[in-house]
Amino acid sequence: MISSLLPAIPVLGSEVASELRPLPHPLAVQSSLLTSVASDRERTILQLEFGDGPVYQYFGVPVQSYHELLRAASDDAYFQSPHSKPIPLSVLPNATPD
Repeated sequence: MISSLLPAIPVLGSEVASELRPLPHPLAVQSSLLTSVASDRERTILQLEFGDGPVYQYFGVPVQSYHELLRAASDDAYFQSPHSKPIPLSVLPNATPD
């Protein structure tokens, strides 16, 4: 599973995850790991859609991290860098943006 390259992090309870929706306007990326990325500056959410299917939302992620990911030479290098810290996440149920 490709998404296993991320650090081990806690997953929000299913009752919380069921209320989450994908962020609107994800940016398609050419990547060995990711299909798209999105960020919500106000709620400090980073959303990653992996090529193997799951969509993850990471909470408490400043928009600067989103921009660093977009500028990184590779997403693999970004996730293995020292600034890639464990943060709370939720795996979204199959849903489409509103």
